Amino acid sequence: MAAHFGKRLRRGAATTAVAAAAVAALTASQASGVTTDDQGRLTSGAQPTPDAGGNGDDGGTATGNSRYFTDLPPLNSPTESPGPTTDPTTGGSGSPGASEAGIPATVLDAYKKAADELQRSKPGCNLPWQLLAAIGKVESGHARGGRVDANGKTLSPILGPELDGSSGFARILNHDGTYARAIGPMQFLSTTWDWAGRDGNGDGVKDPNNIYDAALAAGHYLCRLDRDMSVRSGMDAAILSYNNSRDYLNTVLSWYEYYRKGSHSIPDGTGSLPSHRSDDHSGVGPTPTPTPRKTTGPKPTKPATHKPGGGDHTGSGSTPSTPPADPTPPSKPTPPSTPPATPAPTPTDTVDHLADSGTGTLSAMTGDTFDQKVAVKAVTTAGKAVPKVRVRFTITGDTDAAFTGGENVATVVTDGSGKATAPALVAGTKTGTFTVRALVVGRLVPGVDYTATVTERQADSLTRTGDTELTSTPGGEFATQVGVQATYQGAAARGVTATATVVKSVLDPTANDKGPYFKDANGKAVRTLSGLETDANGRIELPKLYADDTTGTFLLRIEIAGGKTLTVELTVAEAAS
Repeated sequence: MAAHFGKRLRRGAATTAVAAAAVAALTASQASGVTTDDQGRLTSGAQPTPDAGGNGDDGGTATGNSRYFTDLPPLNSPTESPGPTTDPTTGGSGSPGASEAGIPATVLDAYKKAADELQRSKPGCNLPWQLLAAIGKVESGHARGGRVDANGKTLSPILGPELDGSSGFARILNHDGTYARAIGPMQFLSTTWDWAGRDGNGDGVKDPNNIYDAALAAGHYLCRLDRDMSVRSGMDAAILSYNNSRDYLNTVLSWYEYYRKGSHSIPDGTGSLPSHRSDDHSGVGPTPTPTPRKTTGPKPTKPATHKPGGGDHTGSGSTPSTPPADPTPPSKPTPPSTPPATPAPTPTDTVDHLADSGTGTLSAMTGDTFDQKVAVKAVTTAGKAVPKVRVRFTITGDTDAAFTGGENVATVVTDGSGKATAPALVAGTKTGTFTVRALVVGRLVPGVDYTATVTERQADSLTRTGDTELTSTPGGEFATQVGVQATYQGAAARGVTATATVVKSVLDPTANDKGPYFKDANGKAVRTLSGLETDANGRIELPKLYADDTTGTFLLRIEIAGGKTLTVELTVAEAAS
């Protein structure tokens, strides 16, 4: 593919124009406050501050700003085709359009599965699979052209260079003191993978070298901080958080727009391989001649091996027969006329902790809206309120309770007094306790937990709705059905469960074996009815009662949730002569 890409890159002006048009189209359709230069490259817009702590909450980069592939999409539009023609010299497809629009089958499946999972777990992110594909293309050439097994694991590890501070890279250390390097199809730092890793193929392992795991982790990483990919500023911030470079942003957006216009699946291992990286400084010529750095010591005899398609820099290889020539020292870079300004601290940076702000007792009956709302206040170490801070409220526990609207996560910005109030809680059908947790978005500071309780619906009063005497002759039926009404604190108590039983006596509430009875669905006599429930008006009308041949006065006992009972007399007597 080197000849193919060289030929394409010689048409640099036209290719750049296509990329510029794609980025400009995205800017025009989605962006506000984002400008481009005459080549379509972004010249303004928010860039996140790199995450020194690696906790993933303040916009740090997933890759440590490691190298990436800079090849741009071809001039022609992507074409849908059943399968590419194979280039025997590269293993890739012959036509540029067909080749670049083709994504290896397993890799494409991983991107789409990850996007589908994010649509379920974080629907507000609106993550398109084409964005994952664009990043996967730029980071590893779709895992070296789809060189993965059926479970999604790369056939060999994909490793970026050691981030030791040389060659323009940052100096980043692992927890064990070794130099960090990006790993896998989506090029995560190991320190980032420690908290961002996901199990995307359900094998119980979070493996950065597995495309299913890496794609799902990338999706969750991009969707942090309540980002919305349908909003241009949200997508820009997400991409820049992956690699904090405007050139990287433009390259990813070019591939994203290209894949949105069309793509198709190709067999694993037949994908085309990118050939130009961000660290080779080769310009656009087909035969790059980078200017090496000046060295003062002898050259190492074990050169690094660069594997195409994944930015692999393993440090392995055989000893060359001829040592490399001493490089020509580069010209000194011109220092910037104005040093970069230190970004001003955001309101979030000043938050020390969250404090309660008047939340009352959280209790409700099933199906009801809680009277109290969770409210917290963001404060500094001195206790001063901090406005304009995002607070995330999350419902956890075995419950079907939710915030108004049916969501179990809500993000609220603190007002001028530093207060954030969660939406109202609505109890579901499950009783018991659950937790509402409030945390500051983008900062690891102590949060606040609240316990909420859902109780069974109950009533504090039960009365009969009529006063007609309930009588029957032996073997007959009662002319009047029994009706009751339940109330709670003076209002109709809907949805309250009740049980009705013909009991033996006031002192013995067990079911009688003679006297009046109800009929079940099969017409058999039953003297206990359970599972009764009050209607919207708090009322229950019992089924018709029948009498056997036993005469006398009997008791019908009705009990509702909350412990209240009502006893009604039933009389069975011979008709007067």
